[in-house]
Amino acid sequence: QVQLVESGGGLVQAGESLRLSCVSSGSRFRFDTMSWYRQAPGQQRELVANDISGVSTNVQGRFTIDRHSTKNSVYLQMNNLKSEDTAVYYCNAKGVYGKFNYDYWGQGTQVTVSS
Repeated sequence: QVQLVESGGGLVQAGESLRLSCVSSGSRFRFDTMSWYRQAPGQQRELVANDISGVSTNVQGRFTIDRHSTKNSVYLQMNNLKSEDTAVYYCNAKGVYGKFNYDYWGQGTQVTVSS
């Protein structure tokens, strides 16, 4: 059974940094793509960063994504955090393996930025 486990969230002040980690277990193949999404209270889940396409425009210049070259792990470095970055951050892995389409999600890690 594939699991994605996020870590690194927490409570920080505006302007500070956090580094989120997502580590996978249970997969026999390398995921086609891994991403970070976030969901703020009352908002839809939105894409923050993808290991192929990069970060979204609203976090460009502050967030970076990097993925381990061989392992199914991905990281999100978040600098100069703002109150609007407060959300639950989710790790996602998706792709196609043979005839199997997969779309895995982690449980999420809370990021709270106080102003």
